[in-house]
Amino acid sequence: MIGTPFRRAAAGAALAAGLIAAAGPPAAVLVGPRPDLDVEARARVVRIVAPPADFSAPEPFEAMAGGAATRRIVPGPQSFAQPAVGLSRAEEDAFLVGRAVFRKLWVAAPTSTHASDGLGPLFDARSCATCHVRDGRGRSPTPQGGDGFVMRLAAVGADGVPRPDPVYGTQLQGAAVTGLAPEGRVAVGWTPRPVTLADGTVVTLRAPTYAAADLAFGALDPATRLSPRVAPPLIGLGLLAAVDDGDILAAADPGDADGDGISGRPAWIADPASGIADPAGGPARLGRFGWKAAQPTLESQTAAAFSADMGLSTSLHPSPFGDCTTAETACLALPTGVTPEDAPTEVPASMLAATVDYVATLAVPVRRDVGAPAVLAGKRIFHAIGCAACHRPAYVTRRDAVPAAFALQPIRPYTDLLLHDMGDGLADGVPEGGAAGREWRTAPLWGIGLTGTVGPAGVGYLHDGRARDLVEAVLWHGGEAEPARAAFASLPATERDALVAFLKSL
Repeated sequence: MIGTPFRRAAAGAALAAGLIAAAGPPAAVLVGPRPDLDVEARARVVRIVAPPADFSAPEPFEAMAGGAATRRIVPGPQSFAQPAVGLSRAEEDAFLVGRAVFRKLWVAAPTSTHASDGLGPLFDARSCATCHVRDGRGRSPTPQGGDGFVMRLAAVGADGVPRPDPVYGTQLQGAAVTGLAPEGRVAVGWTPRPVTLADGTVVTLRAPTYAAADLAFGALDPATRLSPRVAPPLIGLGLLAAVDDGDILAAADPGDADGDGISGRPAWIADPASGIADPAGGPARLGRFGWKAAQPTLESQTAAAFSADMGLSTSLHPSPFGDCTTAETACLALPTGVTPEDAPTEVPASMLAATVDYVATLAVPVRRDVGAPAVLAGKRIFHAIGCAACHRPAYVTRRDAVPAAFALQPIRPYTDLLLHDMGDGLADGVPEGGAAGREWRTAPLWGIGLTGTVGPAGVGYLHDGRARDLVEAVLWHGGEAEPARAAFASLPATERDALVAFLKSL
């Protein structure tokens, strides 16, 4: 029965009762085969995730974006830093241990603090929390870069296959341990780009230009391209991990067979260990984390960040030199933080697991003002102009989700977890995982209304923080999202404001 996990907590039971009774048009295309559900339960899930037909009132329990795991909290700077509701005592303890690791300031080796050394030798941050400010977005780029803003590097040859820059590796490292020069810094410039909306309103976007400056080892390889990234918010990641692959694939339309202009391509990531076959017959897993869905699991995403951002080794990235390349001989000659008698890597398996547990159980905060007339009007417009085609509102998580509090939860992340061509304006030209240079994974929108409340001053939107507000963020959409962007630009001001009010309620 689908209701069993809901009965775990009173809130969960009430939520289930309401949602099971929810009615709506069938939307079988949005739900996969779901081997974890019987026929009756699957039919209920189909009704739960069906697009709304009535915008005069909120849907049942719509404010509970993270299902019964949603955290009710007065909006404030710590809105993203709370544990999910319904965790067991042991899971709450694991959350606290993971938070300590997440906030730990790592130091260069060697020191007497074996549990905290191994930083670098090249790095961008000393802790996870440096980039994910209060578990939210990183700082927008400044002319000198900024914490939480990194520059990925990829040398893309004629075959289109990305490779690390032969000298600087996969990421431009802006810091280094004592005695070693940083690789360089990111230089950012802005060019005003006025956009005139249908009612005559002029919105001036800022178009970024990026360059690698003060390079310690000469110029980048001519084939190297730059891919700017801001650290994304971390709420709800465990719930996204609990979305069934089949539900994601049910919305995929890589060849745009339905002719609606929206492709939605799954990001298949090669993974020989998984034994899961991709459509081409090779072993692969479905990517769903990161700006380009290049990571299939929270463990792989977290380990990649330890390596690239802090130069720390894990079982998945065992080099203690992080992103140092063979051309950076001074980097490779420095001490590492590996203490074989303690662990074979600088980040022991227990620390990696604790960090994964932490980011997996950060709660989605309750929505605000879901019944306000402007919010409901904005929700109607969101669906009417096509935003929901990619920012898919709802799912029901898998029955076997971990932790158990995440099982069979109706959630509203507003993402299809698929790749989409976002046009020239947002393209970085860098393929990654299964994504092409113009493709990005649809970003989840839950919590986006609290971005300015949680984040530092001047925090921005989109993958590189270029958009200073939600209107700018919408107007940067292109490619498959161009019709929705154009529809937004043609709206009267009152309807644009309503759409923004809806987004701010998420």
